Amino acid sequence: MLSRSNKKSKKNNNSKRQLITHTEPKSPISEQYRTIRTNLSYSSVDKKMQVILITSADPSAGKSTTAANIAVAYSQSGNRTLLIDGDMRKPTVHHTFELPNQQGLSNAIVNDEMSVYSMIHESMIPSLYVLTAGPVPPNPSELIASQKMEHMIEEFRTEFDTIIIDTPPVLAVTDATVFSNYTDGTLMVINAQDNNRNSINKAKNNLEKANANILGIIMNNVKNKASDDYYYYKYYG
Repeated sequence: MLSRSNKKSKKNNNSKRQLITHTEPKSPISEQYRTIRTNLSYSSVDKKMQVILITSADPSAGKSTTAANIAVAYSQSGNRTLLIDGDMRKPTVHHTFELPNQQGLSNAIVNDEMSVYSMIHESMIPSLYVLTAGPVPPNPSELIASQKMEHMIEEFRTEFDTIIIDTPPVLAVTDATVFSNYTDGTLMVINAQDNNRNSINKAKNNLEKANANILGIIMNNVKNKASDDYYYYKYYG
């Protein structure tokens, strides 16, 4: 069993590794995230990509790490950025940013007396704000489909330049497809080492049935031919 100090050290190391755009801004992986940010900025001529949903077909694709680093990349460009942990079933964003999660998105939706802005945290990164998921509710899909959720997203549009929403995998639950109704575009993250074409196609079809604007896919865990680096990200629009 790890001692308390070792547990804390391991947690800090994991956070640093996950937020590579912050800890190693000159690394090739960080540059890939900035490229994704640039591609998203130019993905639509007529409509600004302000609210972006990030999901995956299956679990363990790296979507939460991707969402966090894309949010960091936007904040580094001077954008006032909000990262929302929309995965109220298995939230992880509070671990990545080492934030409390006693109050968050689930509280803001069900409690009209609490201001959502009192639950938004300033992160250690300038211009990056985080809304954690909050306590796990019994009915996440119903909360996401509520008018309160829709109104919050519209209000966030007036307060932030960019909003990144991390959601559960498409094939696991309906949360991502419901969230897609409030967003300008959707990115799907895929683990290249576990590339299941049937799952990817099914997830894509589910998103299209919900009229999601699929901007592209991000392949992670792709081996970089120039090294043994397996944490190389590629974006395909």
